[in-house]
Amino acid sequence: MSRLRTVAIVLAGGVGTRVGLHLPKQLIKIAGRPIIEHTIVALSECPLIDEIYVMMTPSHLDAVRAIVRSGGYKKVTQILEGGATRNESTAKALAALPDEDCNILIHDAVRPLVNERILRDCVDALQDYAAVDTAIPSADTVIQVAPAGRLDTITDVLVRHQLRRGQTPQAFRASVLKKAYALAADDPEFTATDDCTVVLRYLPDVPIAVVPGDEGNMKVTEPIDVFLADKLFQLSSHTAPALHPDALRDSLVDKVVVIFGGSYGIGADIATLASANGAHVHVFSRSATGTHVERREEIVAARDAVLSERGRIDYVINTAGVLPRGTLSETSEETVYTATEINYIAPVIIAQEFYAALRESRGGLLLFTSSSYTRGRSGYSLYSSAKAAVVNLVQALADEWSGDGIRVNCINPERTATPMRTQAFGFEAPETLLSSRQVAEACLEAIASTMTGHVIDVRRADPLAPDPLDPNALGEDEPVIEEPSA
Repeated sequence: MSRLRTVAIVLAGGVGTRVGLHLPKQLIKIAGRPIIEHTIVALSECPLIDEIYVMMTPSHLDAVRAIVRSGGYKKVTQILEGGATRNESTAKALAALPDEDCNILIHDAVRPLVNERILRDCVDALQDYAAVDTAIPSADTVIQVAPAGRLDTITDVLVRHQLRRGQTPQAFRASVLKKAYALAADDPEFTATDDCTVVLRYLPDVPIAVVPGDEGNMKVTEPIDVFLADKLFQLSSHTAPALHPDALRDSLVDKVVVIFGGSYGIGADIATLASANGAHVHVFSRSATGTHVERREEIVAARDAVLSERGRIDYVINTAGVLPRGTLSETSEETVYTATEINYIAPVIIAQEFYAALRESRGGLLLFTSSSYTRGRSGYSLYSSAKAAVVNLVQALADEWSGDGIRVNCINPERTATPMRTQAFGFEAPETLLSSRQVAEACLEAIASTMTGHVIDVRRADPLAPDPLDPNALGEDEPVIEEPSA
């Protein structure tokens, strides 16, 4: 049986009064993009979703149109004015759907961290059910209260294992939800906080399945939620969408790629793979071309040489870095400056000097971080702090450059087998390490994607692998060191 067409409906009718801002909360920027854009990206990248409708707060439709136009989100086919309530917005979306039946996923615009597993589970469940909810268990005891003087008092303690906390998306056969809303329209007492409630109340014979949600699929409602969502984007695992070889080649053929630190290891593999996919690759490193990434004049010379030959630059990738080890109290002033200049100042210089070229091509900048950016570590203070700074730089630039169409991301590789890693740590079992080619492949998928402002994790598919944040694995998760200190 052929799969029904699936339409995702983004409900973006909130005005942000609880977050205390004068613009709708779905337009607040986190991790380099408006919240609603993160949501649109998540839905667009799910292959099971064919079309997206956005129901937006009145007077703010132009902002969404600009986001969709700038991002090239081709699955967004309708941007419509939402209603005064959630249910009115859903009713308007249902009225805009074609007459033939389809699957619909209704999702809150302010749940930007929805993942593909949830989306797939919802669509899959519609094979057997006409209505589907997304929910997570309650970690807290839920009590029922009633007014009793100065304070409320408990009237009941609900059975926790039977309770779930509802999330979105909620998924339906369109014909079923349309019928439920038609019945609700004849009820003068109709109220509902979500769409599954409408089906439950007016079509009680229709079973509503429940798929597991995710704690990370949070809703941005209160001021603290903005901060938490931003941190979750920074700390959570992101992966670039896997591309078919033909699609990857299409995205790279005749593109001009500049790589710093590309004489060996990950950088060399990126260069080899990009060239094999038809890109024009230019590699600069201290050992191969005498290029010091921390020296502005040498970065400018590299940029000008490529522009002179090619006339454009589409992607810039910096894999250069040094890993000084030891306590800060015993670190020389020379090492402090060298490590900071190569690990942090160099990415800043590269970003400044290549901005105009990337704006012209609407291209991408890719930098490298390490899992140590989430927590400074004894013996790695200079390295960890610089990598944290690089992550913040990436997110800030993604925000600054979003209007220019420049994508900026960070690669965060697990322990990787490279010559420099062997020099730093000695022999390690090969099965515990990523290959530099695996990381290089992830880098190319990242620059070919529409993602921006993300820390993109590259991990082995090994559930028994050591936790890269485990302090007992100190230093073992550091990424490639392409430019050793003198």
